[in-house]
Amino acid sequence: MSQEVTTLGDPAAPLLARAQAAIEDRSLNGVKAWKAANPGALAIGHMPIYTPRPLIEAIGALPVAMFGGGDQVDIIRGDSYFQSYICHIPRSTIELALGGDLDALDGVVFPAICDVIRNLSGMWKLLFPEKWSAYLDVPQNFDRNLGGKFYGLELRRLARELHQRGAKELTDDALAQAIADENERRAAIAELDLIRQKEPWRVRASEAYLMVRAGAAIPAREHTKLLREFLGIAGDRKTRAYDNVRVVMIGSFCEQPPIDLLRALEKAGCDIVWDDAQLGMRTIEGSIELRTSEGGRSALDALVDAYCEQGAATASRYIGNEVKGASLIDRVQKTGAEGVIFAAASFCDPALLDQPMLETALNVAGIPHTSFKYAENTAQFQVIREQAGAFSDSVRLFGGGA
Repeated sequence: MSQEVTTLGDPAAPLLARAQAAIEDRSLNGVKAWKAANPGALAIGHMPIYTPRPLIEAIGALPVAMFGGGDQVDIIRGDSYFQSYICHIPRSTIELALGGDLDALDGVVFPAICDVIRNLSGMWKLLFPEKWSAYLDVPQNFDRNLGGKFYGLELRRLARELHQRGAKELTDDALAQAIADENERRAAIAELDLIRQKEPWRVRASEAYLMVRAGAAIPAREHTKLLREFLGIAGDRKTRAYDNVRVVMIGSFCEQPPIDLLRALEKAGCDIVWDDAQLGMRTIEGSIELRTSEGGRSALDALVDAYCEQGAATASRYIGNEVKGASLIDRVQKTGAEGVIFAAASFCDPALLDQPMLETALNVAGIPHTSFKYAENTAQFQVIREQAGAFSDSVRLFGGGA
């Protein structure tokens, strides 16, 4: 049996409202306020999945995750720069930038997600040549002496270029402190995820999404404080029982699903006990270990090793000789999920190319699944809600062997 939080007298309502407001701050007024309070400091945007935010904080800059315009912006000029048969996020990002909504950013990092984001980085350089930007080419070989060495050089390059733009010089002590702050944030997010898995009625997936994404444009320490405040009152919320199906949702790691889509899935009888939305905050699994028995490792080495050795499985990460789908099945089993929902943005090549192989693995394991596609500005969810409702009903009736 699952339950749903009632809104009347909910002690978490003010925090959720704050998180919602932060997410809807399309013109980055919060970032402008931070810059006013920190004269001369830089604000550095980055696209989803993974950018080493501790590195940016260590040089006195503010990392700002960019998720496109969602349903807040009409795409007019952005459509003239990209084809109609690619995902939506690059067009809305360009629309926001051309409209001045991203003027608070002093630069942007484009991590290696797919060819579309690579093209977006090139388009950005053409449109805003006065702004600093960098394409962060992450390794697909995770040997410390090969891919790790390459990644370390990339991180030092970013720090060096930003120092030339006015950021502080990167020091080992500053990076170690930033990593410690990031570890505190990760621990809070892990506690939030654990509540979702054990008591999904206590914290809905849509609410956890708001609380995690609220940290997109604030320092790690401030985000941790917000998360801890939410966690401290989560146990006091009044609930009522619902008979929902526990599901894992996968495929939303870059272009984000509208929050109302998540709520539609919940209303359709699905408890989303794990998802890969907001993967940028969860790419590194576990804490970034600053100490090692080998000794002599720098904080930057710790950041590199964490990416190489603790990176979550995604469609943008090479898995070598590992079995495709094994990590997803392991996730289903660890969270006690009863099924999987593939929710990918339309035309998302990494997610949609991965999906057939993941579906095959689920079929072999006897795990039921369904799939749909969305765009960040999708406004009608009735068809998706009906599909999810039929899926949850079938899982309840027939179980994983159907």
